[in-house]
Amino acid sequence: MIAETVCSAVSAAGLGIAVVTAYRKRFLAAARIAAYSLIPVGLVMTGVVDWLADTAFSPTAWAGFGVLGLSWVLFATTRVVERRRGGTRRERKAARAAAQPEAVAPAASAPSLGQGPRPAARPAPASRGDDDFSDIEAILKKHGI
Repeated sequence: MIAETVCSAVSAAGLGIAVVTAYRKRFLAAARIAAYSLIPVGLVMTGVVDWLADTAFSPTAWAGFGVLGLSWVLFATTRVVERRRGGTRRERKAARAAAQPEAVAPAASAPSLGQGPRPAARPAPASRGDDDFSDIEAILKKHGI
């Protein structure tokens, strides 16, 4: 009964704040405040508040929460230990099998250097000292520089 009264008071206060906000011409904020303030009344009307109040004062419910917490701790502990060991036996065996490369065609994995026709090699230009800059000089003379 007290929980329902508190929820009703919170909703009434929230609706009052929404009216003041709307009076200040902030209608979007007022609508948002009104929406939030109607939630406690909705929870009371659906019976969620009664269920929560009964759960909060029930020793059986608290024992259930303790069992759920213990279960979570066991799960977390086993995950940590499993990560430190490197996984389960099946996971380690699968990792070892995946680490060994399996060639479908052994000849396909070797590079094929030296087989087939080679492209014709260009003859290397002979270095001729002054001739290296002759092309550049010709371009500069062409442009009048």
